[in-house]
Amino acid sequence: MSPRGVAIPDLRERLFAAAERVVARDGAAALTSRAVTEEADCGKGVLHTHFAGLDEFVAELVLDRFARSAREAEQLDGRVGRGGVADNLRDVVLTLLDSLPPGVVGLAMTRPVAALRTREGFRSGAPAFDAIQHSFTAYLRAEQHLGRLAPGADTATIALALVGTAHHLLMTRPQSGSAEGGSAEGGSAEAARDTTERLLTALLGPHSPSTP
Repeated sequence: MSPRGVAIPDLRERLFAAAERVVARDGAAALTSRAVTEEADCGKGVLHTHFAGLDEFVAELVLDRFARSAREAEQLDGRVGRGGVADNLRDVVLTLLDSLPPGVVGLAMTRPVAALRTREGFRSGAPAFDAIQHSFTAYLRAEQHLGRLAPGADTATIALALVGTAHHLLMTRPQSGSAEGGSAEGGSAEAARDTTERLLTALLGPHSPSTP
């Protein structure tokens, strides 16, 4: 355990990662401030020293993971004109699913106060699915400008469909710590990949630029 009174580097992320492990292993009901600090190997009062309570902690965790996902989507900007359009979009969608563990998102749904604080964060400008959608739209328009996407393609609608599908896959994916999610986790990831690829074929057509 970290010595009492000694500053812990990256404490916020350490607590967030610990909470994700607790939820993945034991379910949302097992998440308590004590469970988090024990998993993080920190003093029992550390969480309440840095957060007003468990609900604020959960809200900040959800907001942080959405912000991380938005940053992943922004990476599409560096892929413009490179690789395959469908391949690039598929890779980012799957990365987004990994960045937003279903158990973490579910936390804000099972704790009303945390859900309220999360919504307040989004209303205050914290990045969410709308920021991810914006990144998809900007990427598609850039590829369209280069001629790698059909001139008549509706980039905003394609982006909306991708975000909507990512949201659906996220909310319906089994948690790794649940009875249905344990051994099926690999199959769930494969199903998400298959669904994403089929959607991209429907949206972009089978002859969109692909990786050589």
